[in-house]
Amino acid sequence: MANDELIRDFFLKMKAGDQRIPTPEFPEVKTGGFNWWIPLGIAATLLLGGFFLMNEPVPEPPADLIIISLQENENQEQQLIIEEKAFIDTWESTTSSLLTDF
Repeated sequence: MANDELIRDFFLKMKAGDQRIPTPEFPEVKTGGFNWWIPLGIAATLLLGGFFLMNEPVPEPPADLIIISLQENENQEQQLIIEEKAFIDTWESTTSSLLTDF
C-alpha cells in the first residue's frame, strides 16, 4: 500500500507542477478566402476541350485493303499473292511457321 501512495503522491506533485506552467498565446491564423478562379478555369477548359473534340470529324476507314502474302506451293516454289478485300477476315502470325517448321 505504501508504494501505491508514493506513486499517487508523485503524480499529484507532477500534475500540480504542470498546472503552474503558463500556456503561451498563439496568434490566430487567418486563412484567405477560397480562390474560385482555379476550379472555374479547369472546368471551362474541360468544357471547351470537349466541345472541340466532339465536333472533330471521324476519319473513314479505307474502303479497300490490299493483302500481300508469300506462299509456298507443292513444288517448293514461292508465289506472291496480292488480294484486295474490304476488311481483314483472317490473321496469321508471322512467326507461326517457326512452330511448325522446326
